[in-house]
Amino acid sequence: MGKHAKTAGWTTPAVESLRVTATGPIAGFEPSSTPGFEGGKDSGAALLTERGAVLADLQELLYANGRAGDRRSVLLVLQGMDTAGKGGIVRHVGGLVDPQGLTIQGFGKPTPEELSHDFLWRVHRALPPGGRIGIFDRSHYEDVLPVRVHDLVPKSEWEKRYEVINQFERDLVASGTTIIKCAMVVSKSEQKARLTERLERPDKYWKYDPGDIDERGFWDDYLEAYQAIFDRCDSSHAPWFLIPADRKWFARLAICELLINALERLDLEWPKADFDVEAEKKRVAALED
Repeated sequence: MGKHAKTAGWTTPAVESLRVTATGPIAGFEPSSTPGFEGGKDSGAALLTERGAVLADLQELLYANGRAGDRRSVLLVLQGMDTAGKGGIVRHVGGLVDPQGLTIQGFGKPTPEELSHDFLWRVHRALPPGGRIGIFDRSHYEDVLPVRVHDLVPKSEWEKRYEVINQFERDLVASGTTIIKCAMVVSKSEQKARLTERLERPDKYWKYDPGDIDERGFWDDYLEAYQAIFDRCDSSHAPWFLIPADRKWFARLAICELLINALERLDLEWPKADFDVEAEKKRVAALED
């Protein structure tokens, strides 16, 4: 399939319809929308199964090349408000591929050791090796999101980080990593419903954090901080995508499509054998049954 080719159900490829340059400002974005997709939940779920198989095949191809020495990799960055579904993407999209070709790293509050280093130190340590898809559940953008919203460091410090991040991503791409950055947007009403569910189900208590209620009070500040990273850190080599997250099925389908697009653009082929195939066929044929 060629670059930006259409897939059944999509009137506009996800890689085009969800780019922040196409969606407009985050403050006016509709979290229950399905940009570029004309189907509903049932057709979306069926398509995810179909496209998940495509993703799995492409991931195996990437992994095989990594085993053969190819240093290319893919990094999926997930950011979003509390309850936006980042963990669901890790389980339901990451779960579509072979786990041996996947690395997953979550970034919470920095540890004392991490705080003793540059803010990118912990990120460098978590980058996917060649042949792998890496998923960041939160990322280096935490250092210009909650850090900015809550004034955790002086403005003069976090202001400098946008360009540091841009240079970091330029270097990462130059070294062979394809970057896909997704901001998952949930509405206030849907967030309330998800928080309510967590309190009504004992099997969801572990996901509930009382601090999420406090963070909700900074909603508009977070929207402003997100818009700043789109304005200052979106680029053709490390693009930002807005993912409407009220409909979980759509968010998962959309991110699956973005990963497929990234892998297809690598134009990978199966590694050539580094042994004499015909000679090995003869050796196998000569084995006793």
